[in-house]
Amino acid sequence: MESTDSMITVNDTTLRDGEQTAGVAFSAEEKIAIAEALAQAGVPEMEIGIPVMGPSEIELIQAIAGLHLPSRLMAWGRMCEVDLHALSSCHVDMVNLSIPVSDIQIQHKLGRDRDWVLAQIRAFVPRALDMGFDVCVGGEDASRAEDDFLLRVVETAQQSGAQRFRFADTLGLLDPFMTYHRIGRLHQAMDIELEMHAHNDLGLATANTLAAIRAGASHVNTTVNGLGERAGNAPLEEVVMALRHLYGVECAIDTQQFPQISNRVAMASGRPVPVNKSIVGEGVFTHEAGIHVDGLMKNPRNYEGFSPSEVGREHRTVLGKHSGSHSVMNAYARIGLTLTDLEAHSLLSMIRIHAVLTKRIPSTDDLKRFYLEHAACTGTPS
Repeated sequence: MESTDSMITVNDTTLRDGEQTAGVAFSAEEKIAIAEALAQAGVPEMEIGIPVMGPSEIELIQAIAGLHLPSRLMAWGRMCEVDLHALSSCHVDMVNLSIPVSDIQIQHKLGRDRDWVLAQIRAFVPRALDMGFDVCVGGEDASRAEDDFLLRVVETAQQSGAQRFRFADTLGLLDPFMTYHRIGRLHQAMDIELEMHAHNDLGLATANTLAAIRAGASHVNTTVNGLGERAGNAPLEEVVMALRHLYGVECAIDTQQFPQISNRVAMASGRPVPVNKSIVGEGVFTHEAGIHVDGLMKNPRNYEGFSPSEVGREHRTVLGKHSGSHSVMNAYARIGLTLTDLEAHSLLSMIRIHAVLTKRIPSTDDLKRFYLEHAACTGTPS
């Protein structure tokens, strides 16, 4: 890995891009609690809001800043007069000044040209610096920008005093191979920090984030549970755990706190975590298939790539259509009933029928009922 020796800095944008998820609106109390939870877990940077939304947003940004959390705080704005004025009221460490850099957005969103974009960077970055902020220039729709022009944007940002450039795959159109090429070219041409902002429209946000890191990105944007506009952003929990287990890179984040952070954000956003969501989903350390359960009991590493304890979880086994008789015997032993092989096979048939008909795993009461029904049919004392 090209950047193994470099510290990768996570800039979590749950409180900005995450809240831009359609229909999501955090209360002030929820935003503060999420910020505190992320900081307690060791997330080094947080993008916490959009000041131009109005006085209440500015007040909330100020409230979070007033907590004096150990994380660096960033606020987001467009590279224009009204947004810079709103940003000036916020006591954050860094501002992201965003501007479209693809021809389609420059022409059809702004009605401008490339020279205008470069002129805006030259004008607004020094003004933000004079206000006492570190500056990240956010290249909106960078993944659709022409390569040579993107290099001019980065060069202009660097010459204007920006500390960082954010490469935004705004529509989530890249794959890891294109990401590696685009980020690698920028990395070789620039001396300032390079941040990857990946969207998940094609399900590749985490993969593209990792590819960007391999190509030289020093900073990455994430959101808890992958919240964000449309299909969301690269999930914090996926990026951190993938860096650890694929590349041996630690982000100094306490991963055992992921479940409670995930639950907090799920409740605040009204977006339940899918059962099979990697890392934090309820089912990701749950095993049913007989061959898997057997292997797990012999050695958890047979079917777990990393210990669930790393993320504050435990593995569990459940009974269902694909279970084996050993799983049935173990499940009944946990409720104080010892089965013969014949009983286990008979009860397994009942459990499989139950799974097909109800689409759920049997409860303890279900297991006891099956046992009594089986005993009644066979004349076995219960």
